[in-house]
Amino acid sequence: MFASLQNFLKIDTQEVEFSQRGFTCTDPEIQHRLENVARMFLQGYHTALQYRDQSVLAECLSRIEPEHCGFAYEGAAMALALQDTIFLRYNSLRRFMKDMGKQHIFMLHVGAGWAYARLPWLRRRMEAVIKKFHPVLRWLVLDGYGFHEGYFHWKERTGPEIRAPRIFAARLSEDARHVFFQGLGRSLWFIKGASVGNISATIARFHPIYHGDAWSGVGLACAYAGGLAEGAIAQLREEAGVHKAALAQGAAFAAKARQLAGNLTKHTKIACSILCDMSTEQAAALCDETFNKIDLHSSCPYQDWRKLLQEALLSSAKTLEQGDLH
Repeated sequence: MFASLQNFLKIDTQEVEFSQRGFTCTDPEIQHRLENVARMFLQGYHTALQYRDQSVLAECLSRIEPEHCGFAYEGAAMALALQDTIFLRYNSLRRFMKDMGKQHIFMLHVGAGWAYARLPWLRRRMEAVIKKFHPVLRWLVLDGYGFHEGYFHWKERTGPEIRAPRIFAARLSEDARHVFFQGLGRSLWFIKGASVGNISATIARFHPIYHGDAWSGVGLACAYAGGLAEGAIAQLREEAGVHKAALAQGAAFAAKARQLAGNLTKHTKIACSILCDMSTEQAAALCDETFNKIDLHSSCPYQDWRKLLQEALLSSAKTLEQGDLH
């Protein structure tokens, strides 16, 4: 039965090719990079389908190049969440989060969102389903849901006539919708081939109350997945306009995720220096500092964390400006 399930859940690797998805990218090097990221996701996904022993799974994932292993863990989380849903007695994803995969805890929550996005009976009650996870990080499941919807339904979610029937059919609260749009914004990095102008034009078509959320997702993708040179990242910051703090907050989250996993990259460091005006170490420390101020009993502690971090980044930027004046 397990072998037949593996075959049923397999995803063709061609599904992540830009030509298959209809994504646009004018730079072959960027396209190759982003397609490779998606392949690493699928490698983690299929590895988790193959090995039920989590120590073996973790060993296989550890062999992946450090820069890309986070994407593989994200894919593995999707597979584990699907199996947990099919075999109700399983609790493999939460066990993996607490032990073998805890260094990639952020990516594992996002990966669960991919799985739930594909299961209508869970998608319709997403906020009830995620209550079993960490009170703050569980909201990242909504980010994963948003990314999935952008990646696989981009013409409906990001096209000229944006339609979002599945978003509202899921009965998401306003808090959840904000996190959903963070994930949707993150997907634009792939859909638009990291084109600054195309990303900005697409976000402009979203409802204004979600612009900051989308820019936050873009910042996260820029700093975590990479692809842009310094000049283009600076242009991205200018395009964000009044949402510079949201863009920086996304980059800081990427820095924290990579610090925790021990796989900091050059492109993450460059993105943080430009978008956050600080080092990756400082950005990650600011994530920790603001995390410790969260009220876990609020309606959405994750949203509170984002706001606190954005305020801290704005304060830091003002301090730097004042220092430059003197």
